[in-house]
This record gives sequence, C-alpha cells and structure tokens, in this order.
Amino acid sequence: MELGDFFKVLSRHKLTLIIVPIIAIIITYFLVRNQPSVYTSQTQIATGLVDKTQVTLGDNTTAAESQVAQDFDNLIEILRSKRITEQVSYQLMIHDLTSQTPFRPPSKLLLQLNQSAREHALAVYTDYYNRRKELSLFNPDQNGLHSLLLSMKYDDESLLKNLNIYRAQSSDFIDIEYNDDDPQLTAFVVNTLAHEFTSYYSFIVKDNQHKAVTFLGKLVDAKRDTLDSKIGQLKNYKIQNRILSIPEQSRALYSQLADYETHLEQAQRDAISTQGAINSIDNQFKPGQRKYLESLLQPVNQSLVSTTDQLKILNERYIESNFDTIYKVQIDSLQRIISERINQSSDKYIVSPLATQQNLVQERLTLQVQYELAKNSIGSIQQALNRLNAQLDAVVPHEAIVQQDESAIDVAQKEYLDILNKYNQTSLDASYSGDQLKQLDTAMPGIISPSKKMLLVILSGIISFIACVVIFFILYFIDDTVKTPEELANRTVAPVLGYLNLLSTSTIDLRQVWSDPHPNLETYQFRNLLQSVRFEVDTELGPNKVLLVNSLANGEGKTFLATNLAYAYSLVNKKVLLIDGNFHHPGITHSVKSKLYIEDYFKGTLPDFNEYNLSKITVFSNKGGDGSLLEVNDEKTIREKFEKLKSVFDIIIIEASSLNTLNKSKEWNKFTDKILTIFEAGKRLRDNEMKHINYLKSLNGKFMGWVLNVVNKLDAADEDHTNAA
Repeated sequence: MELGDFFKVLSRHKLTLIIVPIIAIIITYFLVRNQPSVYTSQTQIATGLVDKTQVTLGDNTTAAESQVAQDFDNLIEILRSKRITEQVSYQLMIHDLTSQTPFRPPSKLLLQLNQSAREHALAVYTDYYNRRKELSLFNPDQNGLHSLLLSMKYDDESLLKNLNIYRAQSSDFIDIEYNDDDPQLTAFVVNTLAHEFTSYYSFIVKDNQHKAVTFLGKLVDAKRDTLDSKIGQLKNYKIQNRILSIPEQSRALYSQLADYETHLEQAQRDAISTQGAINSIDNQFKPGQRKYLESLLQPVNQSLVSTTDQLKILNERYIESNFDTIYKVQIDSLQRIISERINQSSDKYIVSPLATQQNLVQERLTLQVQYELAKNSIGSIQQALNRLNAQLDAVVPHEAIVQQDESAIDVAQKEYLDILNKYNQTSLDASYSGDQLKQLDTAMPGIISPSKKMLLVILSGIISFIACVVIFFILYFIDDTVKTPEELANRTVAPVLGYLNLLSTSTIDLRQVWSDPHPNLETYQFRNLLQSVRFEVDTELGPNKVLLVNSLANGEGKTFLATNLAYAYSLVNKKVLLIDGNFHHPGITHSVKSKLYIEDYFKGTLPDFNEYNLSKITVFSNKGGDGSLLEVNDEKTIREKFEKLKSVFDIIIIEASSLNTLNKSKEWNKFTDKILTIFEAGKRLRDNEMKHINYLKSLNGKFMGWVLNVVNKLDAADEDHTNAA
C-alpha cells in the first residue's frame, strides 16, 4: 500500500469529492438560513476561595490548589443542580403568567388552560418557589405543572442546554453565560440563577453555622459542668483529709527521713567508736587496777548522773525538733560542764598507784559520757524515723487519689478549652462573616452572538469532504484487486509482458487503430502498448511459432488480445493463423465469421494450405458445442496437422478457453510452444485461481507471462509507454 496509489483513487473519484461537499453546503445553507439570532448574557460570581480580600476575622489561610479546584467543582455542581435551576424555572413561569410581555409565545398546553387553571398554576409555582420545593412527578397535578414547564422549554434540562458555567481560568470567579433568541430572557435567567445560587448558598452556610454554634454551646456547658464537678470533688477530698499540698508534704517527709537516717548512721558510728575506745582503755589496766579504778570512779559517776540525765533530755528534744540549732548549743554547754566535773573529780579522788594513768581515766570518763549520749541518740532517732515512715505511709494513698483526680481535671480542662476555642471561632465566623459569594455585576440584555451560519455551511463542506476521503481510504485499504502490472507480478511471482489500457469506446475498428495517422491519445497509447506486447511475445517465442492465449476466467479479454495481436503481427508482414480454440465461447468465430473450421481441418476434410495463396491473416473458426480438441481427432494426427501449419504460417495464435474449464483449455497446451495469459485489471485473485497459476508455472517454461487488460489510465500513469507527439 502506497500513498501515491491512494491519491490515484482520489483522482479517479474527484467528481464525487467535488459534488458531495457542494450538495452538503447547499443543504446546510437551506437548513440554517432561517435560524433565529442568538443572544448571550453573562455575569460573574466572586467566591472568596482564592481572593481573601473580603475576609476580615475569618481564616486567612490559603488552601491547596487541589482543594480549591474541588471547591469550585462543588460550587459549579450546585449551580447546575435541579434545586437551583427549578427556582429559575418557577420564576420564568411566574413572569410569563403575570406579565403582559412574556419571554416566549404561549405553548399549546398553556393555551389550553382556562383562567382557573392558570391561577392554580401560578399559585403552586409561587408557593414552591418560596419554599424551595421540587415538583413531584408522582403527583398527577405536579406532573402536569412539570409538563407545562417542558412545553415552554423552561424545565431544568432545557435551561442547562443553553447554560454555560465555568471557572474563569485560575481566578476567584465563576462565569455564568446563557444563550437564547430573546435578549431579555438571557439576562433574566442569568440574574435569577446568580441570585438564587448566592441566596441558597448563604442560607445553607448560615444555617450550618447556627447549628454548629448551638451544638458547640451545649457541648461547652456540658464540659464546663464536668470540669467544675471534678474540681469540687478534689477540693472536698482535700478538706476532708486535711491535705494542703501532698507534693510539699512528701518532699518535707523525704527530706526529714534523709536527715534522720544521716544522723542515725552518725550516732551508730559514734556509739561503736566510743565503745571500742572504752574497751581499749579498759584493756590497758590490770584486773586489780581495774577494780580499784572502778571503785574510785563510782563517786564521780554518781556526781555526773543528774547532769547526764539533763544531757539525754536535751538530746531527745534536739532529735524531736529535727535537729534545731538552739538545742545543739545547750547540749554543747552541758558537755563542757560534764568535762569540767570529770577533771575536778579526777584531781580529787585519784591518789593512788594509778596516778600515772590519770589521763586515761579522764579520757574513759569522757568516752563513757559520749557513748551513753550516742546510745540515747540512736533510740530517739529510730523513734523519729518510725514516726516519719508512718506519716509517709498515710500520705501515699492520698497522693494516688489526688493524682487521679488531677489527671481527670487536666483532661476535662483540655477538652473544655478545645471546645471553647471552636465555639468562639464558630461564633466569630457566624457573627462577622459576610456573604462569601457575591454577584459582581448585573447581567444586561444579551448581545447578539456572531453568526455561525456561514461557519456551519463551511464546516458542512469540509466535514463532507473529509468523510468522503475517509470512506475512499477505507475502501482503498480493504481493496485487494489487481490494478497495475507491478501488483500482478508481485502476487503471482510471474513476469508481466505488458498491459493494455482501458478504452472509452465499447467497440474498436482495428483498421482505424493501425492506419489512422492522427489517432487520439487513448488510441495512440493502445497501439503503442500492443506493439510493446508484440515485441515481448516475439522475443519470448524466438524460433517457435505456436502461441496460446488463455485466461483464468471468462470475460477477461482473450478474444480481444488474440485478435489485436494477430493484426499487429500482420503489419510486420507475418503470415498469421488465428485459431478460435474456445469451443464453449467461440468469440472469434462470432466476430470474424470465417468459413474455415478447425474441426474440418483436423479431420482432414479441409485441404492443406498453400503458402503462396494465403492472406496476411487466416482465421480458423469452430463449430461450438461442448466438445474438446482431442474429441476432434487423435493427438498424433493433430500434431501432424500443426506441423504442416507451422511450415506455412509465420505465427499461429490460438485462443483457448479459460483455465476454469479444466481439460478443454489444457488439451491445447500439448500442441503449443508458449502460453500467454491475460488478466483483467480490477479483479481479485481468488484462492481457487492460485492452483491455475501454479499449473501454468509447472509447464516447463511454456508459460511466458501475463498481459494485464483494461488498465485504468490513472493506475497506468507510472508505467512506461510512449505519449502522443
């Protein structure tokens, strides 16, 4: 498939490509010439979705582009919704029922209504408009009112056909356009639609805000009551259990416990160290000296008992006061007094052999006092620790309960504050937010749109032309007929010796074709093509003389080719014998009407020819019937007869029947030197014909090739042939 071949198809049907668009243009012109003019009104609605200049106390954040696009889609769908467009329909019907100048002439259905029915319709339309209700088609009365809208073409579907709603590029505005043949109607529809849309949208926004404020207000009160209840519950628990601040109490108790544990460890270390020091001093005295020493120290210890008791009392108070420094000063003062008395007693009573160990005795007395003081401190500190641990154990359950209540209060307070913030924001939006949607300008009566009549006429011509081209391309695409010698050669894989062009006349005068010195272009081309075929055939024949002309099917031009080829050979001074071997369709016999019959010659009833008495073309006719060549005589006799003919004639041209007659055509092949098959251009090569082609190829070189007949001049434009001078 080549583009050039397709252009040939278009060139062949150029009249169709011209006539069909012209007819389409004429029809379109008569269809659109009486169409009324179209008027267009438009307005714009500012949405506030992109332009935040109208926002005062509301949310100034900018949404994502995808969210903005989705919001615009929702607004446009609301504009196109039946709820809004039906409001416009009601207004149109109310106008036409009440106005002296209705937008459209009354429909047949409207004219049928009496005055009472008109008043009823007006009342229902007005009521449904005020209440924003839709007509129910299940109700017979409302269904009739809907039919009235349909008859006036005021229903929602009719309005939407001429309504164009879109977002103006990436702006904040929605454009509304309406087309109709009445300029007043277009303005009314646009303004009413914009008003109903903005009113409805503002209503539902306000209504939703009011519902949200009411709901959030109740929720705020409930959360506040819950919070107050939990705070009162915690307060009562602290009062009942005399709790000021558990964390402070816990920190104080832990601090006191740490201090007491530190002093306890210190007292225990002091007790152990002083006891060890006392034992060390005692070990330095002999038993006799120890007894003497104890007897001497006894009066001293008795004199120190009262002072020591006072020291123990002060030490206990010091521990109970959480180691107050005031008691520490008094304890230090008593310890100095005890030390002085020990020194005085030692000087008074110690006069013995042990006088050299006076210092050890004094040190032991001092350590004894410290030891007793440490032992006393350990007991007092342990009691204080037990008391503090008991207080701490009492605080722990209160701490768990208080923490639980405080956590519940924190949660309740957070919920309350969140709801309160939402309530405040919603109340602020409901109180101060104005109408977000605004109609920027009032639509004026529609201006006449540029006429599309001429455009429609031109488009009809262009579309019809394109449709024709497409149809021809489809036909060309599915066309598998053979049109050119090249296609025939490619499909049969056999040589094509030439072709003959299609003649515009149904009959042809061979003498005029070959003798006219100034033929027309078509005849001149035919003569040149036939001469070319003659040359190719003569070259293929060589010294041979018998040429068989056949075809795959009847009616492809065998008779025409054989007759013209015989005449062409006669012009080069060749003695030509033309034999009509097609018993079934004897075309040559009917056209030439020769009295020499092939049956008579092969049976011997017709004498042999003398080469000196012959004309340039001798024709053998046949008597027709359903016979075949070998039924005329046996093969040997026929061969002998052919040999005699070869000796007389320069070339013998036989027209045989088509190959679909089977043996009737194949019998002639035994007596021929070469076979030339003619094929009619514009026909398909069917599957059953391929076996005939394979048969021709199997004849050991007898098949010289094809001649393509009746080739269209456009298909033959690329073939080689001589043009007229």
